[in-house]
Amino acid sequence: MKFTKILVANRAEIALRIMRTAREMGIKTVAVYSDADRESLQVRYADEAVYIGPSPSSQSYLVIDKIIDAALKTGAQAIHPGYGFLSENAAFARAVKAAGLVLIGPSPEAMELMGNKLSAKAAANEYNIPLVPGTDYALSDINEAKKVAREVGFPILIKAAAGGGGKGMRIVEEESQFEEMLERAVGEAQSSFGDGAVFIERYVSSPRHIEVQVLGDNFGNIVYLFERECSIQRRHQKVVEEAPSSLLTPELRKAMGECAVQVAKSCNYSGAGTVEFLMDEKLNFYFLEMNTRLQVEHPVTEMITGVDLVREQILVAEGKELSFKQEDLKINGHAMELRVYAEDPTNNFLPDIGKLSRYVRPQGPGVRVDDGFEEGMDIPIYYDPMIAKLITYGENREQAIQRMIRAIDEYIIVGCATTLAFGRFVMKHEAFVSGNFDTNFVKHFFKPEMLHPEITEDEKLAAAIMGYYLQNEKQQENQVVEMKQGPSAWKLNRM
Repeated sequence: MKFTKILVANRAEIALRIMRTAREMGIKTVAVYSDADRESLQVRYADEAVYIGPSPSSQSYLVIDKIIDAALKTGAQAIHPGYGFLSENAAFARAVKAAGLVLIGPSPEAMELMGNKLSAKAAANEYNIPLVPGTDYALSDINEAKKVAREVGFPILIKAAAGGGGKGMRIVEEESQFEEMLERAVGEAQSSFGDGAVFIERYVSSPRHIEVQVLGDNFGNIVYLFERECSIQRRHQKVVEEAPSSLLTPELRKAMGECAVQVAKSCNYSGAGTVEFLMDEKLNFYFLEMNTRLQVEHPVTEMITGVDLVREQILVAEGKELSFKQEDLKINGHAMELRVYAEDPTNNFLPDIGKLSRYVRPQGPGVRVDDGFEEGMDIPIYYDPMIAKLITYGENREQAIQRMIRAIDEYIIVGCATTLAFGRFVMKHEAFVSGNFDTNFVKHFFKPEMLHPEITEDEKLAAAIMGYYLQNEKQQENQVVEMKQGPSAWKLNRM
């Protein structure tokens, strides 16, 4: 089935990114928008736009019936969910199918299996995929849980079976903390995901976060498009990603890629997906989870492979076979991505929403900006505070880093704090440049005051001299004014 019109059930940069590929393929697009996004770029770019409700996502972008109704009314044959919102919602996937529409994504069964970390671990275990030591079932008895924790050995990690983003996750350093941390993890998991199930894993103290991009069709063909390094994080969420990883050897790359394909086969996966791994200091890797959608950081994979992942998603959803095999894929060059958030790195990366009073994108060789804003627009408080994804590409890692530094310096954003300065700090840091870093980079190397450059003694002296001359000049001006106008009323009152 060849699509002539698709609805993009998302907003901002990812909505625009999908629409651009659709336009290249000769496919018309439908945007959906809330009150906050009424003047958004995706509304102006799409061929049609449908209003779906108030600004909170719970009343707009997360309302399944409104999304499907918009698709049916506009004659769209398929829905692309992007990432976030309904992209990994099995109920949404089933509702799309029931409405006679096509979801540009995997099956609801694959979403359910991989959406729960415990069922995903069980599926991976059947293919002998390495797993982090711990439990493959939800904890139910406190005494049994303590026993398992002792066997695994402290420190351990308590993790929510559902969801992600660091929620429902607690590090337990010693047994005396276990009950309190377990209670907190269960409570947070229940409030965040409506599911309080948690399990135990050994805590890997200095891990690298490496993920493998996979792509499958509906004929059993699955390939891996190499890896992305995602170890620069704050609050368990990624800020800087790159492809390929500076750590992997060709042998490790092949082993991890083949494991990722096996994970995808375990759930009959189709479309674009990502298999995430944790790697310890001895280069042992362990399966973490599978994300059954397009990832935020997919552009770095596109840059090094030359494959448009959104295009491939659409072609697979149309029922076509993959047009290439594993041996056709090669790594060319190196790519970096910085997530440009409206956050203040000097204030624990807290959101800093505002109006973009000045907004100028960087340009030039090897620079790509995926964004959804322009000068004069407000960043809504209702959604993720990401402004853009800044991507650079080079013949090698050093060139990609230098281009990122140059692009950061050229990027002008006035009206809110951003992660641009933090990105520059990362790119210049010896640990990152050398490749000798892990997910504790922020904890070990970053302090907010590091973004405020030290003033040298020469600069202090120059500032003092300038201040002296300015003050002297001001006093002379005041004397001239008094000679012309007489003493001020304030001075007269003091006499």
